[in-house]
Amino acid sequence: MAEESDLEKTESASPRRIEKAREEGNVPRSRELATCTLLLAAGIAFWVLGSDVMRELTHMLTTSMSFDRAHAFDSELLLVRCATYMTDVLIALSPFALVLIITALGSPLLIGGWLFSPKAFQPNFGKLNPLKGISNIFSIRSIVELVKAIAKALLIGFVSWVVISKQMDAMVGLSVEPVKNGVIHLGDLLLVSFISIVSALVVIAFIDAPYQMWQYAQKLKMTRDEVKQESKESEGNPEIKAKIRAQQREMARRRMMAQVPTADVVVTNPTRFAVAIKYDESGSGAPRVVAKGMGVIAARIREIAVENNVTLLEAPALARALHKHVDLDREIPETLYLAVAEVLAYVFQLRAFRTQGGFRPQVPTNIPVPQYLDPKHDAPQPAIA
Repeated sequence: MAEESDLEKTESASPRRIEKAREEGNVPRSRELATCTLLLAAGIAFWVLGSDVMRELTHMLTTSMSFDRAHAFDSELLLVRCATYMTDVLIALSPFALVLIITALGSPLLIGGWLFSPKAFQPNFGKLNPLKGISNIFSIRSIVELVKAIAKALLIGFVSWVVISKQMDAMVGLSVEPVKNGVIHLGDLLLVSFISIVSALVVIAFIDAPYQMWQYAQKLKMTRDEVKQESKESEGNPEIKAKIRAQQREMARRRMMAQVPTADVVVTNPTRFAVAIKYDESGSGAPRVVAKGMGVIAARIREIAVENNVTLLEAPALARALHKHVDLDREIPETLYLAVAEVLAYVFQLRAFRTQGGFRPQVPTNIPVPQYLDPKHDAPQPAIA
């Protein structure tokens, strides 16, 4: 049962899958919405601009019928005249054409958005498979398209019958009107009928657009295995990520170990913890922890300190507190200033003894560390400054 559920497409498409589908030219589209928008725009544009366009075309038609003898017998003049009239026709129709072009370019923004995918132009020989073609004929998508076509035909037919029935008297009355008025009246009747019939497509478009979005989402759904595989591909294989993290930790450890020779003192537990402290006397900041560790790492820090003549000081409580509360390459908090100052005073006195002689400084044994900072105790630990 678990294996079957993993093979079922129950998961919503991930952003990566949607982006990949767009790269392949696969976006939701509604032909009904695009067709309806374009036809409505054409009808409205003709309603608004039709009188001006018809007036201009009528004027050009009447003037083109009169020409002198030179134009009739000179082919070059006749061609120039024809080219001029063709240009005038294009100019007269340009506002109408501009509306259609803007509508055609803007209609994809209603659903799916603009998309240019080079992959969509690549040949796909799988579409030539006859078995796949036959399966597409009897698919659910084909049945839905057939139902849409029948519904569209019935709806448009019904609306057309209603519109024509209501305008039947006006159409019969055209025969008794003067020619000029009859032509104008006929144009109005045709335009109103066209817009009324095309408006019926709005119903189909409002149904088809959400359906196309839903079908697109269903098509891109993923199985649980696909989600897991995509997660591995995008975020990386867990085993590889673990190796990378291990390498990063090793590199960080090496960088930390490289700082031990520059430290002023290494405070130890004595064996479990080791914390290397460095103080820049020329700067204004507090002492910093340049290396810390426990177990094997602590042992390695002590070895490097001995090899480079860095002072080792056994201070268990201070070592535990520094290891617990101070991050690597961070300054000592104010609550530990007094304890670290006592350690550094001993270190600087020891250096002076080694270089100048005199009395050997006494090793500090009772370094003041607040009890709540020592992880060994279970007392509540307030925030440290």
